[in-house]
Amino acid sequence: MTRIVEQALTLWGMDDAEWSLVAARENHVYRVQTGGKGFALRLHRQGLHSDAALRSELQWIIELGANGVSVPTPVPAKNGRYLHLLDRVQVDMLDWLSGRPLGSTETGIDHDDRTGKFRALGREMAKLHETSDVWTRPDGFTRWSWDRAGLLGDAPLWDRFWENPTLSDEDRALFAAFRETANSHLQQIESQLDYGLIHADLVRENVMIHGEKLWLIDFDDAGFGFRLFDLATTLLKNLREPDYDALQEALIEGYRSERAFDTKHLDLFMALRAATYVGWISSRMDEDGSQARNTRFVETARGLLTHYLG
Repeated sequence: MTRIVEQALTLWGMDDAEWSLVAARENHVYRVQTGGKGFALRLHRQGLHSDAALRSELQWIIELGANGVSVPTPVPAKNGRYLHLLDRVQVDMLDWLSGRPLGSTETGIDHDDRTGKFRALGREMAKLHETSDVWTRPDGFTRWSWDRAGLLGDAPLWDRFWENPTLSDEDRALFAAFRETANSHLQQIESQLDYGLIHADLVRENVMIHGEKLWLIDFDDAGFGFRLFDLATTLLKNLREPDYDALQEALIEGYRSERAFDTKHLDLFMALRAATYVGWISSRMDEDGSQARNTRFVETARGLLTHYLG
């Protein structure tokens, strides 16, 4: 990747910049330092998103930032273009945000004012949804869809969770029953639900805290979807927190301070979100730590699916 990074820095006029790898999961992210400023250079995972989808993401982030949503700012290269293709690798750059993540899977929430930050996160989520709804999207805008087909269809975005190879016969029956029931339920109510552009990954690692400021980062999973799916994503990762009920209340309260929100079907979307991770991990069983993550994902989903089916 060194050669691609160096080529990219030339395109952005940063040949003499210092750089280092800071993340290597779905994308490779490098921190670039030059002229007293910091930037995030992203080398995207091949085959995940089309060029059009990545350009759409950048256009959307620019619109969000221009309307007061706390997101990073895309940085154009010297020729004015935001996205470049180098040796078939999609490359773009954002400004570097100071601060630290709200927490992580390993440490939990890393902040003294836990409910205060969740209230603020709810407000930012609502502002993201509201700004996205009033925006006139440019021609050619495209992102994937966390719709009923994307969640429960024959080819869901994150693989067929009911076919995870580690499921027991009992779990396989549970997941199949959930898929059938949830699909029927969602088909009945989907026209009544709030639907539009969503972040789809507002977990603790993707919420940056700097003083009183809160930033939303990493739009890799973002696209069209049910707004309850956004809420469920944040809540799901905090189910084991001792003050989960207070965090949920604060998140919803913050959201409703900016925008009306019906949470009547939250149990359905908590179960749906849990199921997606069981699908996601299915093709990543050979990665470090995957066995433990898979066990955790299946256990979490088992409880939520059972609760939903009631």
